[in-house]
Amino acid sequence: MRFFKNSIYSAGFWLMCLSSFLFFISFNMLLPELPDYLTRLGGADYKGFIIALFTLTAGISRPFSGKLADTVGRIPVMVFGSLVCFLCGFFYPWVTTVAGFLLLRLLHGFSTGFKPTGTAAFIADIIPLQRRGEAMGLLGVAGSLGMAAGPVVGSLITNQFSLETMFYCSSGAALLSLAVQGTMTETLPQAQRERFSWRLLRLEWNEVLEPQVRAPAIVTLLCLFPFGIVLTVIPDQSQLLGIANKGLFFTFFTTASLLVRLVAGRASDTYGRVPILRASAALLAFSMILLIVANSVPIFLAAAVIFGLAAGLNSPTLYAWTIDLSHEQRRGRAVATMYIALEAGIGLGALLSGWLYGNIASHLPYVHALGAIATLAALAYLLWGVRAEERVRATA
Repeated sequence: MRFFKNSIYSAGFWLMCLSSFLFFISFNMLLPELPDYLTRLGGADYKGFIIALFTLTAGISRPFSGKLADTVGRIPVMVFGSLVCFLCGFFYPWVTTVAGFLLLRLLHGFSTGFKPTGTAAFIADIIPLQRRGEAMGLLGVAGSLGMAAGPVVGSLITNQFSLETMFYCSSGAALLSLAVQGTMTETLPQAQRERFSWRLLRLEWNEVLEPQVRAPAIVTLLCLFPFGIVLTVIPDQSQLLGIANKGLFFTFFTTASLLVRLVAGRASDTYGRVPILRASAALLAFSMILLIVANSVPIFLAAAVIFGLAAGLNSPTLYAWTIDLSHEQRRGRAVATMYIALEAGIGLGALLSGWLYGNIASHLPYVHALGAIATLAALAYLLWGVRAEERVRATA
């Protein structure tokens, strides 16, 4: 009850958590079914593009969403992202060609390019520094619930009704997220707000990336690379192990992530961002090693749990670290920079794993080994690279 009694958690905070839950359940409902859907359209060789194209437009749109969040406002940016999610979910049943499907995935990526950027900036505006990690953990719980429920609900709806019904339900969840945002109050100070104009979409290079948050961006890219791998190959690996519900791995992963997020944010507030990120990178590497040797369902699901624990530690801590290092008036740009790294990591992971896997089961260990290498690189950077950069800044 502590969270509800504490005055820093306003109605706006809880409404944002609800909106985030609905948004994440919307597009996560699709994930287990899209590889088969693309195969039926004749695009089995393009599975890696399901995630890669989505993250491409998400990454490209981040500098724009960051700038607009700092000028037009947090809520308009979120509304645009949810609106895109609603429209794309609605049009999936109408796609009948591989090219049309891939184009829709490209457009769908704009949703995550905008909504989470505005969300993180909104939360940073209303939560004090000393409780930021905890707040990001709670927000992450809402997102994790959506991620946990989405794949299972999506597969259940598809199995019980039809794929088309599932797409429309996904669209409906995004519409509900949009409706919740209509009840919230803008947090960007009035003095900083501008009316939208097309000139705001013209970017200078220094508006694309925020140099203050380079370290969390590097860690984000390396630690999210395995997530792109998991999104791409886990549905097929589930089938190879005889698991009927292709969303089961994601349920175990997101449930574990949900549980640890309840304490991860506060832990990073207490012990520091970097120590928690070191622990998460080590767990992430271990989970990828388990996936390399996962020749049975118990090992496979154990890997999912450890992957989820790592993600639960990682996500709120990276959010909080990014905002800690950002300038108050460039908060949207800082969050956007972290998300560019996130989309780059997921997109590269998806693209390279799809190419390396090539629908050949014996290639799966090599795919997961690639993920393990990326996370070990993140751990090395957190152990030595960040420390070296801090020494350089201290002597500058």
